Amino acid sequence: MNKMTCIAVGLLSLSACCAKPVESTTSAPPPSTHQDTAPVRTSITDLDTFNAFIATRPTPEALRAKYPGLLVVTPGTITTRELRGDNSRYFVELDEQGKVIGGRFQ
Repeated sequence: MNKMTCIAVGLLSLSACCAKPVESTTSAPPPSTHQDTAPVRTSITDLDTFNAFIATRPTPEALRAKYPGLLVVTPGTITTRELRGDNSRYFVELDEQGKVIGGRFQ
């Protein structure tokens, strides 16, 4: 290689390093703005406080609001038959007005 060729190759290499990157014609999807709003699965550890709240005869919605990580299962709801030993799923018993009068963890 002669001296001019080496200089040309060197300048070409430098210009490639300093050049703006070529943008792709396909655009990437926009960043997701979806936030996972599902509550974190929470187990009930203070059963005395929980039972005192149940004694107030809350609605299932009020129970979900008070314990957002608790899966509240109302009669007629289809669920899986998994065994949970952490008090994170509560099958409620309802009175005629639809208020929670008791239930069981399962």
